Amino acid sequence: QVQLVESGGGLVQAGGSLRLSCTASGRTFSIYRMGWFRQAPGKEREFVADIRWSGGSTSYADSVKGRFTISRDSTKNTVYLQMNSLKPEDTAVYYCAADRSYSSTYRYTGGYDYWGQGTQVTVSS
Repeated sequence: QVQLVESGGGLVQAGGSLRLSCTASGRTFSIYRMGWFRQAPGKEREFVADIRWSGGSTSYADSVKGRFTISRDSTKNTVYLQMNSLKPEDTAVYYCAADRSYSSTYRYTGGYDYWGQGTQVTVSS
């Protein structure tokens, strides 16, 4: 089992920045990929970004490309999501997820095995 705990959410004005953290514990050696998703009220959970645990390759949703950066610190078993130039439409609960093996569906919730509890990000206009 892998446990994930997010932190770093909060309230920020449009144009501001936040950095989310997600720390993994348990069988962290089994992690292949970690991702960030978000869910706004009344909407489905959507992919934001992901990072390969080994090698560090990344990908992003078009809506956040150029504004958000995902990174990881293997020594701390932690993945980060640096969010810059935030917009009101970025308001959502942000979830961290971990995948134990390669999946072609890594941009979908079904491609992940473990989830954190979520952290609220609110961007005011």
